[in-house]
Amino acid sequence: MADIKVYGAPWCPDCKRSKKFLAEHRVDFEWIDIDGDPEALAYVEREQNGGRTIPMIVFPDGSRLLEPGDDQLARKLGLRLEAEERFYDLVVVGGGPAGLAASIYAAREGIETLVVDSGGLGGQAGVTGRIDNYPGFPDGIGGAELADRFVAQARRYGVELLSAVEVTSVSQDRDELEVGLGSGQTVGAHAVLVATGSSYRRLGVPGEDDLIGAGVHFCATCDGPFYRGAEELLVVGGGNSGLEEGLFLAQFASRIRIVEHGPQLKASRLLQDKIAAARTPSGEPVFTVHLNVDVTSFSGRAGRLTEVTAKDRITGEEYVWRSAAAFVFIGLDPNTAWLRATVELDPWGFVRTDEAFGTSIRGVFCAGDARAGSTKQLGSAVGDGIAALIAVRGYLQRHSDLRRIDVNA
Repeated sequence: MADIKVYGAPWCPDCKRSKKFLAEHRVDFEWIDIDGDPEALAYVEREQNGGRTIPMIVFPDGSRLLEPGDDQLARKLGLRLEAEERFYDLVVVGGGPAGLAASIYAAREGIETLVVDSGGLGGQAGVTGRIDNYPGFPDGIGGAELADRFVAQARRYGVELLSAVEVTSVSQDRDELEVGLGSGQTVGAHAVLVATGSSYRRLGVPGEDDLIGAGVHFCATCDGPFYRGAEELLVVGGGNSGLEEGLFLAQFASRIRIVEHGPQLKASRLLQDKIAAARTPSGEPVFTVHLNVDVTSFSGRAGRLTEVTAKDRITGEEYVWRSAAAFVFIGLDPNTAWLRATVELDPWGFVRTDEAFGTSIRGVFCAGDARAGSTKQLGSAVGDGIAALIAVRGYLQRHSDLRRIDVNA
């Protein structure tokens, strides 16, 4: 059992937020649903003299927080929320693989660097159960472990890291840049690298958050091989990504079930034809397509997905499927909303860059999943971050008045 206990209910949005915060920071906790546990509800009421405020988070020292904000949780966990300096050579916005890789290379170059992430360091990699396609780990590696290695290497080179701190703005101040932080602090920089990544759109149904990485996935190439020999896998989304990933998953499972919210598949005709033509060795269709159907919940046992429920939007018919895993492909949203009035974005919100990773603002660069045209893969995000840092180094070298940078380090 984890030492930290979170008492809450599935319908409580603040409970979901606190659980997400703890998970992003890779803090083990025990989730206790007071709706399904009368003894837990009675305990909450005793602790609050009859109150029922949730989430109630109880820590190993016996202290507790009631309905805490992320800043309260961060301070309770001992996270530092303020930058040590007022000015840096480089501020990296985003502490995922691209941002951390860039910061490691920057520190080795003698570039004084601050990394700021609104969530937990490590990005999506840090909350991925298992990563099986990252070079150098033939047996795979846990996402949290890989993220911790990135963080440890950055710290080894003296990179200053802030997590649970939002960047709210980047603006030009003469020849320099000003970076506004959610804490109210403002820091200056010669250059800024945006590496905020993107977020997979989620269904927002019961059970989804609890089973991410344990049967609910957003990357077939990352997690599909874990289900080799499965009888059935489920794909949510009938666009190009959904069908492409479904075809990839067909090499691991006997049957693929595709669920599409709309009245027809949105994928290209070529992909639809491939889906329709796919057959098992016995001649049975590999794919079953459900149109006008919504997934309504995920259920699990012993921390693994065991059941998916869905409902026909037209007839109201309900379905229960015992798929080994569910892969959700309903789109990606770049984490760039805070940049909309600052740099040029493409129609989908990804940051437009030139061949040197530069944005429409001088001194502001972008790398990783937030960059238009990136491949949205862990390995390429690391490479993107390194390549962008080399471009940043060149930018700083061209501005030789930035004398405190040792460009020959």
